[in-house]
Amino acid sequence: MSIGILYERSEADELGIKHTAEELGINLTYIPFRKIAVRLDKGGYSVRSKGKNYSKAIEDIKVVLNRAQSKNRRLIAAELLETLDKYVVNPAIMEYICFSKLRTMLHFWREGIRTPETIYIPCDSHEPLAGGREIHNEEEIAELTQQELGNAGIVVKPDAGTHGKNVRLAHAREELLTILEETEPSIINPIGVLAQRYIQKWFYDLRIIVAKEKGKQPNCFPTALARAGFKDFRTNTFLGNMVFGVDLPAYIRNVAVKCGKAVSGGSEAWVTALDGMIDFGEEIQDDGYVKSELEKLEPSFAAFKRAKGAESKRRDFISWNNNLERAFQNYKDQEVYSNVKEIIEGSMDNNQRKILFHEANACPEFWEQTRLATGINLAIPLLKCAQSIIESSH
Repeated sequence: MSIGILYERSEADELGIKHTAEELGINLTYIPFRKIAVRLDKGGYSVRSKGKNYSKAIEDIKVVLNRAQSKNRRLIAAELLETLDKYVVNPAIMEYICFSKLRTMLHFWREGIRTPETIYIPCDSHEPLAGGREIHNEEEIAELTQQELGNAGIVVKPDAGTHGKNVRLAHAREELLTILEETEPSIINPIGVLAQRYIQKWFYDLRIIVAKEKGKQPNCFPTALARAGFKDFRTNTFLGNMVFGVDLPAYIRNVAVKCGKAVSGGSEAWVTALDGMIDFGEEIQDDGYVKSELEKLEPSFAAFKRAKGAESKRRDFISWNNNLERAFQNYKDQEVYSNVKEIIEGSMDNNQRKILFHEANACPEFWEQTRLATGINLAIPLLKCAQSIIESSH
């Protein structure tokens, strides 16, 4: 019995998983999930591209690492593979929960985990009618939103969005109305409006990794990725913010394990990346010193980003990765890196019980930043999860 890896395109994470598997002596069977035809009929099934039949290869697979980048493709892939009696990392139930920010929040809330104050209004801001007319609901949605969340900062976000896309902040009713007027139903926001009270998270948030092998308790890794900067209220790294590896207090690790269980749907083996932030409220410290330290790091972080974007990634992954690691180590070796890391860790220690969790990712990106900042190569827990399923079936 073997382990398969399914993906749409071979990006750094998938290349990293394959490279790690080779180093560990694990053979991975590739399953494409884009330009293929999946056929189901009374005789069974087939999975074929234009020039190759993958059906026999899939028959020999016990576990599949589901690395499709599209949330919708990943969910369909998980359902399909489980129907074919494959164990999928992560399972379809977990993909389904993590697909939606609202579903994730509901599972957190049910387990008593602190989250941002959240509302969901199952009504689109404007609805088309026959004859080209529209019903406009912006005023009523804005009124409901402010009734429940107040008149201060309100964050409106797509329910199934990623990378901070279309996450917008309103400080006043006029801004909120503008956001609602521009909010359209889409693949990342199927219906309605999801909004949260704006959290004063200072200049960083946290990406925390929790994993579970079959037969073992879930484990929260002791180091997290802190995404930091003042470029935007969103600290997502896709917006240019810096990254730091920070040590987590025990309390936050314990809550993170609880979060992982909440979104796992009772699955036997899984890996998730949780997004958390500390609600500092009015206790935020002076930003001046931190801003000056981050500015000193800009040149070395910019060099790292250039190394990350080099076109040699697919042509010569090993050389590209070596250059990437050198560039990040140079960034990490700066004295100001240690200074900012200490500031983040100190603020976490002093405010750890104010941690809020707001999202879970069933297919976290890791090779280019999480691995380098935290020392966590997610390929290893992914492969260990797969092996734990195979070993338990012997």
